[in-house]
Amino acid sequence: MATLEELRKQLDEIDSQIVELYENRMKVCEQVGDYKIETGKKVFDRVREREKLHQVIGGTSDPFLKKGLTELFEQLMSQSRKLQYQMLTKKGALGRLPFIGVDALDWENSRIVFQGTEGAYSQAAMYKYFGTDINSFHVQTFREAMEAIEEGSADFAVLPIENSSAGVVTEVYDLLVEFENYIVGEVVLPIEHALAGVEGASIDTIKRVYSHPQALMQSSRFLDEYPDWQRIGESNTAVAARKILKDMDVTQAAICSEHAAEVYGLKIIKEKINYNDNNSTRFIIVTNQKIFLKDARKISICFELAHESGSLYHMLSHFIYNDLNMTKIESRPIEGKTWEYRFFVDFEGNMGDGAVKNAVRGIREEAKNLKILGNY
Repeated sequence: MATLEELRKQLDEIDSQIVELYENRMKVCEQVGDYKIETGKKVFDRVREREKLHQVIGGTSDPFLKKGLTELFEQLMSQSRKLQYQMLTKKGALGRLPFIGVDALDWENSRIVFQGTEGAYSQAAMYKYFGTDINSFHVQTFREAMEAIEEGSADFAVLPIENSSAGVVTEVYDLLVEFENYIVGEVVLPIEHALAGVEGASIDTIKRVYSHPQALMQSSRFLDEYPDWQRIGESNTAVAARKILKDMDVTQAAICSEHAAEVYGLKIIKEKINYNDNNSTRFIIVTNQKIFLKDARKISICFELAHESGSLYHMLSHFIYNDLNMTKIESRPIEGKTWEYRFFVDFEGNMGDGAVKNAVRGIREEAKNLKILGNY
């Protein structure tokens, strides 16, 4: 029996042959790329790749080898495609992505819509991003905000997309797919709940506390210190603050933002009562124009995949191969399709980067569909 060192030496010799064969294969793939560029053929040929896999595994009956050869040749063909995408970029055949780069967002003569009511966290996020000297209005639902910018009654919308403790706002993700609106900016707002009441109200006078159920939950450690207080849910924290002002009852208090308390003229009885000091919400700025800031460094996309083993892995490989840092991935079920999902991905980059064009071109060709949600 051969020793371990002898066996390793044999493997080294085989690996050297594999490296040489791989280099030769990629040289031929480069010629294939030249041919496709000259003739205008698509890089990805799904039928050809399936025929190739069937041919490769047809020579063995061992299940383990079949699976290994399938994985190996899927990778080889994937690398061939990525090489060809790079060739397309170098020869200018990728063209431009259908977005226009701008130096700055012009909102001086624009209308801005936010979801909620006066005093809502969305309004505070809007002021943080745009400033307070703006023409704005509010609507009740996320859909109404998206409709407002689609139909032109507003130029920009401010919508929550993710909370650091509660997770993503799934309805907004779905609306980004449904509407032809695009993300052009984002702002992160720390969520700091305060206990607010009318003049004369104090910890000793309070019997009922109103707020959004999530705010009540996030403030539960504080509220647990007062077990006799009744907790009552409202549609949002600003509505709770408005109710306290309307009732003018010292036995009632709202859990809301300091911004909402200021809007409705309430006094802060206790500040920062939510137990999570790192609670923040990320808001996106959306418009109906296909534009992006020229210095933008984050891209959001979504795509659907065939319900096949390894399909997501192959999509994500486009980020790895192009040295793009993926910062987030979420999935949402596709309506009307059992066990099929749409994936939302955020990654670092700019529409003008060749690496971004390579990755987007690869995903567009290999996924069922792709939508660029914005570069911001």
